[in-house]
Amino acid sequence: MAKNNKFYVVWKGLEPGVYSSWEECKKQIDNFKGAQYKSFPSKKEAEEAFQKPFSNQFKKSKNSTIQHGPSPNLNSISVDAASSGNPGIMEYQGVDTGTKQLLFKQGPFPEGTNNIGEFLAIVHGLAFLKKKNSSRIIYTDSKTAMTWVRKKKCNTKLEVTSKNKELFDLIERAENWLTTNTFQTKIEKWETKIWGEIPADFGRK
Repeated sequence: MAKNNKFYVVWKGLEPGVYSSWEECKKQIDNFKGAQYKSFPSKKEAEEAFQKPFSNQFKKSKNSTIQHGPSPNLNSISVDAASSGNPGIMEYQGVDTGTKQLLFKQGPFPEGTNNIGEFLAIVHGLAFLKKKNSSRIIYTDSKTAMTWVRKKKCNTKLEVTSKNKELFDLIERAENWLTTNTFQTKIEKWETKIWGEIPADFGRK
């Protein structure tokens, strides 16, 4: 496992502040509605960011390397998946990018992969936004899942077993939805290196 040199700022949480590990940061934001937090590559940048409003972190700045490049579109939802093992216990969710409000969540499924979860999360997001006639975009940090959605096929190598049949039934429904529905929703890549972890992240780094 790679060494974690990141620092974390919590603007809204149990105890706002700067933290040197994800574990400490997670304690402040777990189950905290509307939590606001972000990772930074150095303690100095984290401390400087903490002195400014959370909204400023998504604006371009000449003073901080982490803010270079385009900022995320907060009129969006973010999706992500987590898998304990490959295959392993898997779940996925979608949240409001700006507020972190949970919009949907599925699982845990006893046997799945992260890529399957990312694929299902995007399709669930597409159906969710279409039902609400919403113009919001979808952010994902998975290029693989974006490709699968574009091809309307979950190209997993995982084989069907009695343990994961429910998951494969869901995959079939998702593929059918993609082939029988049209949508204008844009699916864009979340720039983790610039913006930190995607808001829908399960925090299991």
